[in-house]
Amino acid sequence: MPYLHLMEPEKNLLSEPDLEYNLHTYADYLNFTFEYMVELIRGKIFKMTPAPSPGHQIIAGNLHYIIRKNFSQKNCQLFIAPVDVILPIYNEKRDSPNTVVQPDLCIICDPAKIQEAGCFGAPDLIIEILSPHTSKKDLTKKYEVYEESGVREYWIVFPKEEIVQTYVLVNSKFNRGEAFVKSDQINSDIFPNLTFSLDDIFT
Repeated sequence: MPYLHLMEPEKNLLSEPDLEYNLHTYADYLNFTFEYMVELIRGKIFKMTPAPSPGHQIIAGNLHYIIRKNFSQKNCQLFIAPVDVILPIYNEKRDSPNTVVQPDLCIICDPAKIQEAGCFGAPDLIIEILSPHTSKKDLTKKYEVYEESGVREYWIVFPKEEIVQTYVLVNSKFNRGEAFVKSDQINSDIFPNLTFSLDDIFT
């Protein structure tokens, strides 16, 4: 995983992007020496929350357990962070992807995308759990790259409000789907057999 050496400011790529090459690419990402996890979005480096809150972790764990228990789609794999997802958004000058994210959870149904280093290509379903430090990124920048790269369905979890907002890709654009609250039975648009009560998530 990429980490930032706080004792070596000359390597602090968060504050010193390589403008000469139109920011960073996946090739650069592989050489980062960071002490905490980061994501790369359109060549720009974004610090991830140093340690997710207990509430965030409880929701992520509940989602992983419930989806794994209730989801039986053949050839599909469920992943929980951290796992690198390299999206097909390119720096054309350097001929390398410039977006690497680590969604809280994702489902990938194309086995060819799953490699030792991570997922190369858009997952079918991505779930992000908002936190105060990442909410703007998840609601704007990640939304845009997920849409552009062809993520078929995107769920955004609002922990404090106990709401899950869904988006479904239609003609290369996200359509705003239903907003599910704690008492609802949530269901996936692209996976009809994926349905469960949000009471089991927001405990």
